[in-house]
Amino acid sequence: MKYAGEDPQDPAAEAAAGAEALAHMPAREDQRAHDDQRGTRNRVARSILDHGPSTAAELALRLELTQAAVRRHLDTLLAEGVVEPREKRVYGARTRGRPAKMFALTDCGRDAFDQAYDKLAGDALRWIAQAAGGGEMGEAAVAAFARARMAAQAEGYRAALEAVAPEERTEALARALTEDGYAATARSAPVGEQLCQHHCPVAHVAEQFPQLCEAETEVFSRLLGTHVQRLATIAHGDGVCTTFIPKTTTASTSTAGRNPA
Repeated sequence: MKYAGEDPQDPAAEAAAGAEALAHMPAREDQRAHDDQRGTRNRVARSILDHGPSTAAELALRLELTQAAVRRHLDTLLAEGVVEPREKRVYGARTRGRPAKMFALTDCGRDAFDQAYDKLAGDALRWIAQAAGGGEMGEAAVAAFARARMAAQAEGYRAALEAVAPEERTEALARALTEDGYAATARSAPVGEQLCQHHCPVAHVAEQFPQLCEAETEVFSRLLGTHVQRLATIAHGDGVCTTFIPKTTTASTSTAGRNPA
């Protein structure tokens, strides 16, 4: 004998099951769409991290999206406090019209990318400074640590630079820095080149201990064999760490290290 509830062909049961499945479909589709949107917004934020402050047009080109789509994601990232608008710097004569708006990551936005050990690093450097007696002695101890840290990193960079021609060394240094998480690029500039680090894994710590930036600049100068100038740093609130490397002439290269006559 069959009971009514056991009949697999019960029309009422099938109708109820179908209605329940249909009821859940919109929710699943909404969740899938939400996840896709979130994934694209993360790509937009990551592109700004890797390439520095960018316009909507630049982001659209890199990510193969429409500018309208990019602007929608930027609006959400602005509302979430992940990015902030900035005026694009104009070099040389200014053309008519307002410069395109750039979008840069905020501190909140950068915090989303592998900066979980800032407090530990900051506490360690403060301990070094206090153990050395504080004051100028403490600052000198932190500077010594920063130089030792960068000297160890520089060994790997030196091998990369020695493998290329002198005119390719800035690009080689950018690639080596990128492998260490600095998202670096090299670009031409008037009478030289610019080394741009779009991400700094120790940015928040460097805000408190500028010796980290100073030691890095010294290492760049030694590796490239010329005086370099730090123009901007993420630790000081700029969107990109920018270092200017002047062009070296044949005459200055041939006399490098000699005493002036």
